[in-house]
Amino acid sequence: MATRTYTVQGMTCQHCVMSVTEEVGEVPGVESVDVDLASGRLSVTAPRIDDAAVASAVSEAGYALAAPGDLGLRPS
Repeated sequence: MATRTYTVQGMTCQHCVMSVTEEVGEVPGVESVDVDLASGRLSVTAPRIDDAAVASAVSEAGYALAAPGDLGLRPS
């Protein structure tokens, strides 16, 4: 199982957190999703993490991942 942490841009409330959690949770293979509003961090756990699918799900929720050089992708 792998866990990867991303930074989500644009979240301002608990509804944002719920939207991101729901959309990312629907990505095939995702086992768990944890979103922290204060830090903007999104942690995804899955056997194999598809960064593009996670980014697409975040976009579907109405937000964006920070660019990799801008704290967007952080392997953990």
